[in-house]
Amino acid sequence: MAEKDSAAPRPRLALLTPYGLGPAEAEATAASLDAACAAGDVAAVILRLAAADERSLVGIVKKLAPSAQARGAAVLVCVPGFTGDIVSVAARGGADGVHLDRADEDTLRDWRGRLRDGRILGTGGVLGSRDAAMVAGETGVDYVMFGGLFPDGAAPDAEEVRERATWWAEIFETPCIAVATADEDVAALARVGAEFVGLEGGLWRDDPEGVQAAQAQLDQVR
Repeated sequence: MAEKDSAAPRPRLALLTPYGLGPAEAEATAASLDAACAAGDVAAVILRLAAADERSLVGIVKKLAPSAQARGAAVLVCVPGFTGDIVSVAARGGADGVHLDRADEDTLRDWRGRLRDGRILGTGGVLGSRDAAMVAGETGVDYVMFGGLFPDGAAPDAEEVRERATWWAEIFETPCIAVATADEDVAALARVGAEFVGLEGGLWRDDPEGVQAAQAQLDQVR
């Protein structure tokens, strides 16, 4: 992993859906993604889908990905607890890549080798240990993510997210996403030097003005 040699540009937004997204929410979520991606400079969307059979997952990705991709956002598939082939799901569904939480080094290296043709591999769940974050970064992932709600809905400590993202952004070339779980987190995370500020679903899904407000805070960063 190379170290940074220049100042970071203004961060862009990444949107995270709530966990357990399924077919029943697909239509409403696609509309929300379209509105949200139109309201700000959204670089990526992480779809946290409910585990299901591969065919069903491909179907929901096909419903959700186009609305975000048409606005210029990359779409990543995340399916906690899924034991099937998520690389196949992403490829067949037309997604741009895969996001894995709390994956070990061997898994990340294996999936890095399988994700070809420019497809993206990202990982989260690396907040608790600097060593774990560095190991993840050395596997060739396209980004590491700090923060974000846990599957049970609990939020990590906001100060710890800022500290870890600041440390990473100051040193490493591999981009990072620093995730806001509340409105008041956005401005602070926009200043840490991370390439992306993530927004949890509660900050954008029901109202694109949440994205506009977050974008306004990012626009103040130079």
